[in-house]
Amino acid sequence: MTTPPAIEFAPEADAELGGLEGTLVVFTDGAGGLGTAATSLDHAMGGALSRAVKDGAFKEKAGRVSAFEWPAGLAAKKVLLAALGPDPDPAAARKTGGAIGAKLGKGPVTVATAGAAGEETLAQVVWALALRLYDFDEYRSAGDDEEGDENGDRGAPREVTVLAADADALARASRPFAALAEGIYFARDLVNEPANTLTTTEFAARIEAMQTLGLEIEIIEEPELEQMGARALLAVGRGSESPSKMAVMKWMKGPQGEPPLALVGKGVVFDTGGISIKPSAGMEEMTMDMGGAAVVCGVMRTLALRKAPANVVGVVGLVENMPDGRAQRPGDIVRSMKGDTIECVNTDAEGRMVLADCLWHVQETYKPAAVIDLATLTGAVIIALGHHNAGWFATDEKLASAFAGAAEAVGDAAWRLPLGKKYAEQNKSRLADVKNTGGRSGGSITAAEFLHRFVKDETPWIHIDIAGVTLLSSASELAPKGATGWGVAALDRLVRDRYER
Repeated sequence: MTTPPAIEFAPEADAELGGLEGTLVVFTDGAGGLGTAATSLDHAMGGALSRAVKDGAFKEKAGRVSAFEWPAGLAAKKVLLAALGPDPDPAAARKTGGAIGAKLGKGPVTVATAGAAGEETLAQVVWALALRLYDFDEYRSAGDDEEGDENGDRGAPREVTVLAADADALARASRPFAALAEGIYFARDLVNEPANTLTTTEFAARIEAMQTLGLEIEIIEEPELEQMGARALLAVGRGSESPSKMAVMKWMKGPQGEPPLALVGKGVVFDTGGISIKPSAGMEEMTMDMGGAAVVCGVMRTLALRKAPANVVGVVGLVENMPDGRAQRPGDIVRSMKGDTIECVNTDAEGRMVLADCLWHVQETYKPAAVIDLATLTGAVIIALGHHNAGWFATDEKLASAFAGAAEAVGDAAWRLPLGKKYAEQNKSRLADVKNTGGRSGGSITAAEFLHRFVKDETPWIHIDIAGVTLLSSASELAPKGATGWGVAALDRLVRDRYER
């Protein structure tokens, strides 16, 4: 498992910056001048930092970071001068932290923060820096430096020291972010893993390993799923050698008897499209089709690590969609756990069938206060929103408002899309209660309406389509190219704001 860098907090007054090796990070003062630590280094560097801030090319704005290589008079290999901008908000802090992380290579890192901002803002900087240092190198041979940072350095630094005027206060403010960073790393690892490693069995094993954190884990195997009537989920995995499973994660540390929040994730460990096979171009990225399940696992890990006083249940359906003599065919009709019959007109619209049974199971078993599902569900949401926003749908305005606020607070960009009877009518089947796709027109919305059918009227519900934001082809503000872990932070914040007691 990839782990966030070890971060130590120490008093800045005790540090001799000029003698520190590796990379030093210092800040401007937000008003066009140098911060405390930068001022102390400027003389040894021959005024290089002060000249930089006077140069019109260096803007006093969030995310601006300039590198000074092998600075004279210092033991450091590199000095980074970073700007948070005037009156930085959390978004500015994250942008700056991510920009710092993107410029770090190997070796020790010291971040001198005294006077740069308050502890809450600096905690966001440190968190963003840690997220940007993520590096999934499980399958790269040692010494393979084909890719690296702008200096050719490979690998995230494992030692980061943050110097602060009040180190203890900054450490306290950063503690919840450390748990969140580990949850996001865990979700990213799951998405980045190849499907020959992350089979349904291996995925279930990684979930079971979280029992050591205090989570209650239940893995439901195929025979029991058959008895439960989860035939929509089972139909998807019929063509695979990997057995289909449903995994349940329980964190019940809130008030006894209070209904939990339920999180449900699509866990298709690889999606060929089945008999309705996908084009070969880009199919290698279908290892990410379990992104919704990865986010649910990341959230549950975060809650356990920070010992959240809340009741939350996570349910993920783990399947592989493969073509085979046993695979479901276009035109097959199966009966879901709810009892509705589903005509499978396209075997590549498989995730909604997995979610249908997971949604019904969690409602019947746990009577949740609300349900939120996440899935890399449709290409249509990418056509609508690109790779910049997740698309989401809601049936309850209070829950919707809380989620929107949580997503905005942590920077997980999301755009609400509509539900409606006319879209649901596109899913009508001639032969069954419903068909599993309503066609190309409004595809992300008709998929949401399919899921809506399996949500009880009295249950507040949000569906989040993360197809466009789960795996990116270029680096983002808080992640290198690849898996993002989008949604872990938003849902953790939602739990914190709405469900903790």
